[in-house]
Amino acid sequence: MSVSGNAASPQTFPKKLRVVMAQLDFLVGDIPGNTDLIMKATRRAEDEHQADIVVFPELCLTGYPPEDLLLRPSLEVRVQEALQRLREESFGPAIVIGAPLREGALLYNAAVVIQDGTVTGRYFKRFPPNYQVFDEKRYFAEGRDVVTLDIHGVPVGITVCEDLWKDGPVEEAAAAGARLILNLNASPFDVDKQARRKALLERKSRENLVSIVYVNLVGGQDELVFDGGSMVFDHSGVLSVEAPQFEEGLFPVDFLCEHHCQPVSRPLPSEPSLEENVYSALVTGVRDYVNKNGFKSVVLGLSGGIDSAVTLAVAVDALGKDRVRAVMMPFRYTSSMSLEDAEAEALALGVQYDVFSIEPMYDAFMATLAGPFEGTRPDTTEENLQARLRGVLLMSLSNKFGSLVLTTGNKSEMAVGYSTLYGDMAGGFDVLKDVPKTLVFRLAKYRNTVSQVIPDRVITRPPSAELAPDQKDEDSLPGYDVLDQILNLYVERDFSADAIVAEGFDRVDVDRVIRLVDINEYKRRQAPIGVRITERGFGKDRRYPITNGWKSGK
Repeated sequence: MSVSGNAASPQTFPKKLRVVMAQLDFLVGDIPGNTDLIMKATRRAEDEHQADIVVFPELCLTGYPPEDLLLRPSLEVRVQEALQRLREESFGPAIVIGAPLREGALLYNAAVVIQDGTVTGRYFKRFPPNYQVFDEKRYFAEGRDVVTLDIHGVPVGITVCEDLWKDGPVEEAAAAGARLILNLNASPFDVDKQARRKALLERKSRENLVSIVYVNLVGGQDELVFDGGSMVFDHSGVLSVEAPQFEEGLFPVDFLCEHHCQPVSRPLPSEPSLEENVYSALVTGVRDYVNKNGFKSVVLGLSGGIDSAVTLAVAVDALGKDRVRAVMMPFRYTSSMSLEDAEAEALALGVQYDVFSIEPMYDAFMATLAGPFEGTRPDTTEENLQARLRGVLLMSLSNKFGSLVLTTGNKSEMAVGYSTLYGDMAGGFDVLKDVPKTLVFRLAKYRNTVSQVIPDRVITRPPSAELAPDQKDEDSLPGYDVLDQILNLYVERDFSADAIVAEGFDRVDVDRVIRLVDINEYKRRQAPIGVRITERGFGKDRRYPITNGWKSGK
């Protein structure tokens, strides 16, 4: 075991230490801007909180995940320039930041400690993850060293994210004398992630008799959302301090360091409901995707149904009503109820609202297609044409006014292909892409507890695409309560058809749903990205070949 950094001096450490958790939102690739943010936060932590140590998230210098930006030839030059700027500031507090560092031919996901204008320690992440959305082994080598440092007289161990989830790094740092362990994270949100983190931190701190400071990134990056929730567990496994989720800020923690570094407890935030947490994730994901990519506004099709209603509410809560435009595009099958409810939603949220009938365009297309379609019966072709005309309208508004089109499909629909290529799938960002339909209903009810913006009958009426007379989603799909359970078992838990049937589901329903999931992979590859809220979202989490001969069953 090797140790990097200054030797710790436990006999001289003070009784008081203030650590500030810098739970901030960084922009991937903007190394100069991220450096500015680190400098500004450190000055604030010093001036407002009298910090001794300021801890930032994993890879905060580049933002996370930087993906193939890590392969750019100028990466090392840019990182070294940023580190030089930080050294030249000679901050009062020690700062611990995340950055990619090269040593020889290898690149490492590193934590860098800077004190008094000098790099006093470097820690290389020992377990780069390579599962779900993570592919760090594509870029990073595995570190080997244990790092304990003397920071303001306190023996401190350093780890990075995944190192906490594996045996070795925390245990070896504690054995090397660390009284306090700083863990830098870029841990993305999913619906029960914070509970799993707490269980892990409780066990690790208690088993190793060491306090752990867990600092996490906050904000959205493409489909990933980082929820913050930075926290501190004491050496007996008690949660002493927790920062709010989905909120940027500097969160100070006082430690009394004698035989142990005992954090001074602060009031903990209230536990959010699942619906509140998911809704916050959607708002964060939309806000950062739109703002970080420089869109002035968003536009979406408002149908009078529940998916577009929830999407509209999220968009307004993320961006404000003046940056959101809703468009109702009725056809002969659009009910008066849908027209009334869509208008009510737009009025309640105060957005710009337009009504453009697609009837004339549909008639023109059908007149053009009359020859080739002669002798055929109407089918999904005519239904899909309606959706595609709406997609053309929305994309035209997007091009003309620089607005991002938000699509409104949910995870249940995306799973079984209940969507139209170049129609309702046309757009740049799908807010509900990873949200099952049953959860969409729960989100609508939750949002109405904040303020009533979704008419009750939108929540209670049977869902319909209204592409044919008296059409209902459940005419061609199992009920959503059944569908979502089957999808959860097949998509998120990898159950076979036989195993799902063994759980009590009808064989016909199971075979039908699995077939629809499998044959619609090609659609999902062409769908816009959207906020990930589960451990198995469509995209990086679940990558199945479009062309394959796998047969469902066992």
